[in-house]
Amino acid sequence: MWLAVIAILIGLAILVWSADVFIDGATALAQKFRVPSFLIGVLILGIGTSAPEMVVSVLAALEGSPELALGNAYGSNIINIALVLGATVIISPIIIRKAIVKRDLPILLMITAVAAWQLRDGSLSQADGIVLLVLLVLVLATQIVLSIREGNHEHDNDVIADDDASTKHEEPSVIRGLGSLFLGMLMLVASSRAIVWGAVEVATFWGLSELIIGLTIVAVGTSLPELVSSLSAARKGEHDMALGNIIGSNIFNTLAVVGLATVIAPITVNPVIFSRDVMAMGLITVLLVVLCGFAFVTNRPFGRTSGAMLMLFFVGYTGWLIQTVNL
Repeated sequence: MWLAVIAILIGLAILVWSADVFIDGATALAQKFRVPSFLIGVLILGIGTSAPEMVVSVLAALEGSPELALGNAYGSNIINIALVLGATVIISPIIIRKAIVKRDLPILLMITAVAAWQLRDGSLSQADGIVLLVLLVLVLATQIVLSIREGNHEHDNDVIADDDASTKHEEPSVIRGLGSLFLGMLMLVASSRAIVWGAVEVATFWGLSELIIGLTIVAVGTSLPELVSSLSAARKGEHDMALGNIIGSNIFNTLAVVGLATVIAPITVNPVIFSRDVMAMGLITVLLVVLCGFAFVTNRPFGRTSGAMLMLFFVGYTGWLIQTVNL
């Protein structure tokens, strides 16, 4: 019991520290190579923080439980938007840029629609999985090409007066950036695992059911890397990186995590997954698009009111889960 409590406390401390290290490394690389922060958020933060979901889903598919992979991916998508992004913008409102509304969010919406369409017959074949993986390559290639073509103007006003000083420390900053990125990512995942283990042990000690633990502690715990990295990015003013983290993570979960698991083992889907989880994922994605579009049109930050609406959706979805399993 006490070992679990210590694991939670130490894990939380390391989690916060590693998030700052992770974001500092990503920011340094974005500034050095003049790469848009949103692209860093989509590719490095989004894919990196989805690594735990991918490992869990692949192992589940290999062990003959591919449906678990599906629930893991779609559940993470809902939590990423409703809880992670909701909490992030409540604490630190995000500026919505034109490209996000006109390109990135429609791509996310299209991918969500494809996922729902594939599940219409209650199964996912290996061909469906291949389609998802091909879409992943096309989407990432499109993101990279368009983001680089548009250029990164976020750092145009950065101080460059002392050219000698900046040149002198240029190479070490790249090395430190890469080191911070990988160290931060490893510690994010490790500390998240420690927190989940400790929380499960404490909950079990207090007599909570395994299902309740899975729907709450484990589900939220697997999204801790996204949560703390998004909060850290927003707090440091890297708004594009924070939102890119969520969009990139959801794209990767839907296309790579589900696609890979389905290629390994075709999935016969429980009807409740479509009627509950896929529907919830679609609704929260549409809500995100509407709220971001409204913030952009009215020239306001994506802030606390929108965050509260997303958090309320999370509470409602959790209640829906509990009700559907007859607890």
